[in-house]
This record gives sequence, C-alpha cells and structure tokens, in this order.
Amino acid sequence: MKNYLLGLYEKAMPSDWDWAKKLETAGAKGFDYVEMSVDETDAKLARLDWTQQERRDFVHLSADRLPVTSICLSGHRKYTIGSHIPEIRAKGMEIMENAICFAHDIGVRIIQLAGYDVYYNETSDEESKKLFTENLAKSAHMASAYGVILALETMENDFMNTTEKAMEYVNKINSPYLGVYPDTGNICNATKDPVGDLYTGRGHIFSAHFKETVPGVFRNMMYGDGQVNFDEISKALLDMNVRRFTAEFWHLEGRDPYKDMEYASNFFKKVLVNA
Repeated sequence: MKNYLLGLYEKAMPSDWDWAKKLETAGAKGFDYVEMSVDETDAKLARLDWTQQERRDFVHLSADRLPVTSICLSGHRKYTIGSHIPEIRAKGMEIMENAICFAHDIGVRIIQLAGYDVYYNETSDEESKKLFTENLAKSAHMASAYGVILALETMENDFMNTTEKAMEYVNKINSPYLGVYPDTGNICNATKDPVGDLYTGRGHIFSAHFKETVPGVFRNMMYGDGQVNFDEISKALLDMNVRRFTAEFWHLEGRDPYKDMEYASNFFKKVLVNA
C-alpha cells in the first residue's frame, strides 16, 4: 500500500483526448488517479446527466485503466448556491444534488466545491453568505446519505481564499461530510504564512491541490516557475496525515502534454519522498 496518492487534474490533458486515452496516459506517467472536471460549460455539466449504462461503462473503463476518485465541481462558479437570484441558486442546488448522485454511481469519494458564495455580476454580502451557508448545510446533508465527501476549495477571491476562511463554514455546519480541499497556489497568493494557514484546517483537510502561482497569477504555470514552497507545504500536509494530492495544471496549446505530465509526476514524487 502506498504512503500517499498523487492524482492528475483532467484539464492537464488535451480536451480532445477520450477518457480511455486520458486514463491510460495518466497511469503511464505515474499518477494514481485522475480528478474529473465538471466546470460551468454545458459539455462538462452534461456529464451529470449520463445514463446508468454510461455510468456503468465508465466504472468499468476506470477499473481497467486508472481510477477517477474525485471531481472538481467548478460549475458552481456560474450557478452559485449563495446567489441573490433564486433561479441561479436553484440551478446550483440541482447541480449539487446531481453531482452527489453521479459521484456515488461512478465511485468518486470527494467532490471539491468552489468556495464562492457569488461570482459573476454579483457582490458578496451578508445575505449571500447566509444563503451560501444554508445551502451548503443542505448539501452536506445530501452527501451524507450517499457517503460522498464535500470539500471546499480555497479560491482566488477574498470570500474564501484561505483554509482559515473555509474552516469558518466547516465549523458552522459541523458535518463529517464537509471539509477543506485547499489549493496551495491560491493560499500562497492570499497569505504570507501558507503553512500556518493550512494548520488551521488540521483534521478537516481531505486532499490538496498542488498548483503553482505568483502574485496576481493563479493558473497556467509550471511547477518550479513560481513562488510556492512545495517542500514546506508537503511536510505540513503529511504531518497532518493528509495523504492525497492532485497536481493541478492546465494543458496549453503548443506544449507537449506528455512531457508536462511526466515532469509534474517526477517533481512531486521527489517532493513527497523528501517530505
């Protein structure tokens, strides 16, 4: 049994690869699982409407190649569950319910939730925070029936850009099915003490995103080109018995995805072994 698992974010691979190629290639490059993206695009959200046969086929495919054990549910950026607009809020909760059922059916353990109360064309206020809290509590209640864990991602905006801020909601709701899934890159842009911030989530961190950043830049960087001290962060996470990590980066046109995947895999294996 491995001491840790290292996963790969789906968007690190070209979008025109089918699932068989994604899973085979990720496994061949040394990753232990793939994290599925369900973002705000219609194509990704449509995954939640797969038929039972499509879900069974996917389970068999992943069992034969590489497991998909988590979902990055960023579709709530468009359909926020704290929105002031009832229709958007209702759509967000419909997505939440469908995602929990979908995760249960395909064997996903963790759904990472975007830590936004509102996003497009709305301003966070006491009302949106209240609505977000109420609907997050309902979501944790739904997830508990299916044995699926919900984990809040630390984002790039002030509402929830640190572990400490995410823990405010974890503590309010107080469910064993709600915790934190920190984005290490975002945290490094939010605080000068990312390790100290991570420790505020001790006992409630289910997994972590390894992402590179520099001030003002939150994506599309390769590891080692930014500010994130992955050695210190990995030591802290391992000290808290966090053993599940996802390499989050994006495939960019003109780059070789095979080389980038291999580089990321080797980079973090070295980091985690040293930690």
